[in-house]
Amino acid sequence: MSSSYTGERRTHLAALAELLPHQGLVSRMVGGDDPVLWVWHPRTGRQTVVFATPSSSGWLFLWSPGGQGSADELERTASALREALDAAP
Repeated sequence: MSSSYTGERRTHLAALAELLPHQGLVSRMVGGDDPVLWVWHPRTGRQTVVFATPSSSGWLFLWSPGGQGSADELERTASALREALDAAP
């Protein structure tokens, strides 16, 4: 993996992380050279790890269980992530 790839991934994750407090979520970048975003919902206690990966249509964010959002639609992605962590287990 090239450092430019890692840098681009980190940039996308950081952009998403900036929006998460507005959704009531807490996040932290972890993983060093393989960065991922750990996201936690303080009210529900639910958490997930968000991956950023390139695709044929641009960069995507992926999280469990089955969540997905576009780096081109950060607000929508942040909202979808909050909804996933709001949901009862």
